Amino acid sequence: MVSPACVRRKNKLSLSRQIYQPMYHLITETVSAIRRKIGDFTPEFGIILGTGLGKLVSEIEIEYQLMYANIPNFPISTVEFHTGKLIFGKLGGRNVVAMQGRLHFYEGYNMQEITFPIRVMKFLGIQKLFVSNASGSLNPSVLKGDIGIIDDHINLLPDNPLRGPNDDDLGPRFPDMSQPYNKQMIHQALDIADEHKIRAHKVVYVSAPGPNLETRAEYRYMRIIGGDIVGMSTVPEVIVANHMGLPVFAISVITDEGFHADLKPVSLKEIVEVAAAVEPKMTKILKELIALQ
Repeated sequence: MVSPACVRRKNKLSLSRQIYQPMYHLITETVSAIRRKIGDFTPEFGIILGTGLGKLVSEIEIEYQLMYANIPNFPISTVEFHTGKLIFGKLGGRNVVAMQGRLHFYEGYNMQEITFPIRVMKFLGIQKLFVSNASGSLNPSVLKGDIGIIDDHINLLPDNPLRGPNDDDLGPRFPDMSQPYNKQMIHQALDIADEHKIRAHKVVYVSAPGPNLETRAEYRYMRIIGGDIVGMSTVPEVIVANHMGLPVFAISVITDEGFHADLKPVSLKEIVEVAAAVEPKMTKILKELIALQ
């Protein structure tokens, strides 16, 4: 005789599959639609380009470009300066797919929507994920115009992309996050920066919800708890990449400084201008790093 507890457990597992079946279906549907456009092109690496950092695309030998709006089930970036294209081509002699424009929690998307493109890129064949962002400094040793090589993070976002029933076909229920960023690629990137005399620091990234910038007290708090830089992205994508077994490298352009006692206002325009000015340094590091993989 089957016990009530066994029935409840069986029903719970069945419910889990019912809930996650649409996600798996959406991923495969989107991948099939993209495949019809790109044929047998298989990207080795995925790249996410953050605020003001879309010009790396000019370094890619582009073979295919797909607007997010024309990809089934793909969320559309609503942020100014985010183009919203999926770019397929070669960078450093390797096949890549680049997101020119990322998605943020403050835009109103849920965490599963924000990270949906990561799952799609994994199903398209990527073996590693490269993430870029623009951030503000919490650490007086990390200055505006510097590069941050992210070694670890602190998640202050109010949700998690893995919340809810887990699909074991996508990844484990409790993924390990002891090394969310690949150590070998971190060392390689720091060596590349040193070779080109680029000021680069190994940093801890704090992810905040946004869209407002932080107060003086919030900047102090984030520094006290161990942060070096702060931004409004990256962590959800990194969690999902680790969930799916994708090694991650993340790089940040430092666009402003939040550690000053007499904190001055900063605008998105200023942030984007600084990001654009520093972007060539980030591009050099990423391009050479990808060529080494």
